[in-house]
Amino acid sequence: MDLQDTIQRTVDVALRECNRLKRNRIYLFCMVILPLIVIIFFTTLMGSGQPVDMPVGIVDNDNTPTSRSLVRQLDGFQASKVVAYYPNVAEARSAIQRNKIYAFLYIPHGTTADLLAMRQPKISFYYSSTSITAGALLFKDLKTVSTLGSAAVGASLLSAKGLAAEQVIAFLQPVVTDLHPINNPSVNYNVYLSTMLIPGCLMLFIFLLTPYSIGTELKFNTSKELLDRAGGNIYIAMVGKLLPQTLIFLAITYIYMFYVFGILNFPHPGGIGMILLLGLLSVLAAQGFGMFMFGLAPSLRMSMSVCSLWAVLSFSLSGTAFPVPEMDSEIQALALLFPLRHYYMVYQLGIFNGYSLSYTFPYFAALIVFAALPLLVLWRIRKALSEFVYIP
Repeated sequence: MDLQDTIQRTVDVALRECNRLKRNRIYLFCMVILPLIVIIFFTTLMGSGQPVDMPVGIVDNDNTPTSRSLVRQLDGFQASKVVAYYPNVAEARSAIQRNKIYAFLYIPHGTTADLLAMRQPKISFYYSSTSITAGALLFKDLKTVSTLGSAAVGASLLSAKGLAAEQVIAFLQPVVTDLHPINNPSVNYNVYLSTMLIPGCLMLFIFLLTPYSIGTELKFNTSKELLDRAGGNIYIAMVGKLLPQTLIFLAITYIYMFYVFGILNFPHPGGIGMILLLGLLSVLAAQGFGMFMFGLAPSLRMSMSVCSLWAVLSFSLSGTAFPVPEMDSEIQALALLFPLRHYYMVYQLGIFNGYSLSYTFPYFAALIVFAALPLLVLWRIRKALSEFVYIP
């Protein structure tokens, strides 16, 4: 078979696949509509960068100008919003358990008097870590307002003793902390989460549609026609069949990348070249993994089940929710078997931090290996398409 005949047969199989994509609405929904919804949903969900105005309760048994000043300071923080006052700790705790508030500040009776008498009163705050992000942000606000309360009283006492403002500040805060979050100075959670959740969802769609498109050839008894159009060549059959899906998923991936890096201006010191290369390899790696799973288990139901399980586990083992180096050694080794893990490492090192290709090469190489995995099982796929009978 010469080159011209190979190209002609590949185009013929690709056009056949385009007709199948057009007739089956599930492809339109899972390849275009749902990915676009996911992109818009996650980027707008965290569009403000951080959660704001999270509900906080107050138990103010002191009820003095000092305690009310603390409450106003807490309500002035971006993440916190005072929504309710409770007469005692029991009712405030019940409100947390009913998910009406995420945290509450408890100011006991006599707090102001003890502050003025230098008797170190205790201000308590309680927060729920059911939502890790909400708990961490409210913990920071509640701790800050508690510190500010004691500092305000201390500043008043030191000023009354005749100390200058500079001396008061130096006494209350002898060491000044200057924070510099690298590449994301605004601590935008959208930058951290959307750059992993959205690619993970796109890989999920590719994982599922790749074995589905091959398995439906068996289900509808069209597999022999596919091989006939490819001249019996399984390489031509698979390349032509998956080429339209590759182009569509690649277009969606680049639309996502243009949107987050070009319009939303997510940090990307690694440059456009690294972004384009990562987008291409991520799509090919996900398709390669889907084909590989179908080759191992030439069954529509089994291959899609394994791919869906692998895609869901990818979110936990990518390293964004919990650092992989801190996991058990067995889990660290298992994480290498997930394309999303290597995608995230390339993004983290090459795009977000701007390291050169020499640092990201092992992860690029891993994505290439995933893309090449079908070469190990193409003979099984050919056998399945030519001999197997679909079993519901």
